[in-house]
Amino acid sequence: MRAVTGRRQRRLMFAPCGSRKASFVKTGNGKVKTKRRKKKSSNGWGKALLFIILLAVTYFYAKEEGVFTPSMPTDELIVPQFTKATESQIIEHIGYIVSYNQKRRNPNWVAYELTAEEVLGDEERSDDFIPDPEVRGRQATDEDYKKSGWDRGHLAPAADMKWSKQAMTESFYLSNISPQNNNLNRGVWKSIEELTRENATRYGKVLVVTGPVFTTGKGLGSIGHNKVAIPNSFFKVLLIENGGYRGIGFYCKNVAGRKRLSSYAMSIDSIEEITGIDFFPTLPDDIENSVEKEFDWNVWK
Repeated sequence: MRAVTGRRQRRLMFAPCGSRKASFVKTGNGKVKTKRRKKKSSNGWGKALLFIILLAVTYFYAKEEGVFTPSMPTDELIVPQFTKATESQIIEHIGYIVSYNQKRRNPNWVAYELTAEEVLGDEERSDDFIPDPEVRGRQATDEDYKKSGWDRGHLAPAADMKWSKQAMTESFYLSNISPQNNNLNRGVWKSIEELTRENATRYGKVLVVTGPVFTTGKGLGSIGHNKVAIPNSFFKVLLIENGGYRGIGFYCKNVAGRKRLSSYAMSIDSIEEITGIDFFPTLPDDIENSVEKEFDWNVWK
């Protein structure tokens, strides 16, 4: 995996899959001062004890209701796990991490964080689709897509990488691309990408994991000399932290058509069942189960 430089380094370095450790303690200057205090009345101690009890009750109620959950570092949350054996080469670029499937010449998934600040980037679109220099073995080329009838569909969209020239360039690596129906690419899928940016602006940041889905072994066939597999569908899952974690999934068949955006939304659990991928596995189990079993469209629309 290539080294990451600049401001993204701290954010994109990630713990090994399966890690569940996230513990941080702020300390002072280490000095301890003592002073004589007047003896408090038993009534004062009673008030203090009552305050502690009320605080504890408030915390556990809020946690139970999903109003409050402890914050966790982005780098430990973003990398998913497979629930079944899958060919995968993990490659880390400045703006995203990709699990690349050399056999299908497709990504398994692409994961990244998008912040409100990054949405405001002004780097011009590259449009130079090139092989990923980090991929080992055979991969797609731009020639495979020419006259194929399929769009070069971004998983991490160029519009999310406008904050850096390097990020923009790397978003056009073909390890970040899958054959996509042109109506889907320029219609519903584009709308989901726009919704993602809107929520990054609204909530400060959003974690994104997205990729193709092969519900049959060969997908919808293949294109080009390198036999790039055509996915049956695409997924995207989003996670925000807004006083507590909230998540949503989107699932789109790789065909033309347009319905209400909410009709493509589903729980993250449902996406996991379809894809065989465990998303945000380092969340504590009780929080992960709560976040992934359902979604509230009103949080995202």
